[in-house]
Amino acid sequence: MDIFLQQILNGLVLGSIYALIALGYTMVYGIMGLINFAHGEVVMFGAMVTISVITALTGAGVDLPGVVLVLIGLLVAIPACMLLGYVIERVAYRPLRGAQRLAPLITAIGLSIVLQQVAILIWGRNYIPFPQILDHDTVEFFGASITKLQIVIIVLCIAIMAGLLMMVERTKLGRAMRATSQNPSVAGLMGVNVNTIISTTFVIGSALGAIAGVMVATNYDQAHYYMGFMIGLKAFTAAVLGGIGNLGGAVAGGLLLGIIESLGAGYIGTLTGGFLGSHYQDIFAFIVLIAVLIFRPSGLLGEKMADRA
Repeated sequence: MDIFLQQILNGLVLGSIYALIALGYTMVYGIMGLINFAHGEVVMFGAMVTISVITALTGAGVDLPGVVLVLIGLLVAIPACMLLGYVIERVAYRPLRGAQRLAPLITAIGLSIVLQQVAILIWGRNYIPFPQILDHDTVEFFGASITKLQIVIIVLCIAIMAGLLMMVERTKLGRAMRATSQNPSVAGLMGVNVNTIISTTFVIGSALGAIAGVMVATNYDQAHYYMGFMIGLKAFTAAVLGGIGNLGGAVAGGLLLGIIESLGAGYIGTLTGGFLGSHYQDIFAFIVLIAVLIFRPSGLLGEKMADRA
């Protein structure tokens, strides 16, 4: 039972991060019908920029609490990733908006590789450790343990996701986003600047990606130029699981996928003597993806929709 509860807690931490990244995927897909496979690299850039800022500050002898240093790093990383997201949409995707669906997909994959190579040129191929400036003390919970940092990650993810859902449902910007998602042509006739809304969607998703990247780096105490690829695929799986294009589905899919992966890596791994342990934890996410695509392609909370005219 202790193992089960421990893996549930671990899954909530992972799932919260997956859900935050999945929102970026599902927002772009809901607006444009496009899978932005470069989103994982935006997450990676957020982590790398934050680490670079913190390292520069500590190297310069700046004596501030660890939380403040992370916040300063985020204040640099978020605008940097927002700018990156805007450039990605403006340069790579907007010229292909009227093209066949295969062209933007290939462009997204190519862009992902390009951003990885750019990261190698800036930060190198080696793992970059996250500065040891945060509290990693653990809290006991019915025989299981969770760090204070992981509690902050869960609470912050839930708060950000709730704020985004409220923004989409209750603000003028949210109404414009939903109108563009339903029918861009009609939204344009009603006075909505479709290009601005699409760019704003990329910018918001990139800001969420920057925050998620820092959460990943603090949770694992390191970052790497390739980190965005795998976590991006898992977040995409979470979006598909919940129903891609559905914000609530992305949140539910992320949390559920995190729990499934943790149970598979820990609880099931223990029952099999380690044969299906943490070294094979990635297979559980993609088994879920295959099962969803076979049995419910629209996702748990998705609805079947006709193609746009």
